[in-house]
This record gives sequence, structure tokens and C-alpha cells, in this order.
Amino acid sequence: MTPILLAVSYALSGFFMKFSDDEFDEKNNKILAVILGIICGLFAAYATVTNIDAAYIFIGILIGNLLGLKVDGVHHIATLLTFLIIVAIIGIPGINGFILFACILGAWIDELGNDNPKVYSKGKFFEYFFDYRFSMKVVILLLAMFGYLQLISFVYFLLFEIFYEIARELFEKYLI
Repeated sequence: MTPILLAVSYALSGFFMKFSDDEFDEKNNKILAVILGIICGLFAAYATVTNIDAAYIFIGILIGNLLGLKVDGVHHIATLLTFLIIVAIIGIPGINGFILFACILGAWIDELGNDNPKVYSKGKFFEYFFDYRFSMKVVILLLAMFGYLQLISFVYFLLFEIFYEIARELFEKYLI
């Protein structure tokens, strides 16, 4: 996979993930949310089956969300099924349990803290940290710094996050 296609896959999976969530949660538009979720699943699966670092990151996000009980709508199920079907058909290279566990842990901690009034009441730092899900960013950066992931994978993940936030801003300003 070319680095540009991988970068685009990360960016668009983040964008469509947030757009799908907002259509479901804010506008109750289940059909559009499912379509956007399927698109998100396609981009995330494409990255996963073509790049081992993406596999760790996206599988970590998937399992972290499941553990955090954040798979709470039909759009999430559509995204999950799209992702799993493609990954099951195409497959992924061997997985290192330590790296996958670290990514799952980072995603799970983010989901436990995100939108959690108990955590947010601890102060603005915690609200900001978990609103923007910094646990996973820290985990991926540390894994890259210690040579478990490529440093460019951290950059790709930042693209995922930036486009997630772009979708949030576009939705709040123009689509609500």
C-alpha cells in the first residue's frame, strides 16, 4: 500500500466515524448513519488488511470500544460487521499480543474517560484529555518511540484524529 493511500484511509475512517456517530446521536438519522458507518468500516478495514500497524490500531479501537460498551447503535454494528467481514475474508498478518494489548488498553481507557462526568469533574485537564482521547495517542507514540510501531503510524493516527475533529466541527457548524 502506498503511504498516501494509507494516510487517506486513516483520515477518511476518522471522518466517517465521527460523521456516522453524529448523524445517529444528534439527528437520529439511522439510515445515513449506517451508510457512513459502512464507509468508515471500509476505510478502516482497508488500512488494517494492508498494514500491520493499522491492524493494531484499528483492532485496538474496535476492542476498546466493545470493552467500554460504546458500541451502542445500529451504525456501530454496521461499521463493525463491515470491518470484520473484510478482515475475515482478506486476513491480516501475525499479531504481536503485547502491541495489540497496549492499543486495546489505550482505546479502552479513552472510552472509559470520554463523556464521563465523574472523570470530567476532576478538572479541565481530564476533560480535555479524555474529550480528545489522548490515551491512545500516548500509547501509539510510545510504541513508535520504542520501535514497536513505525513513527509514521503515529502521524497516520493523528490524521485519523484530525479528520474526526473536522467532521465534528463541520457537523456542529453546518449540519445540526
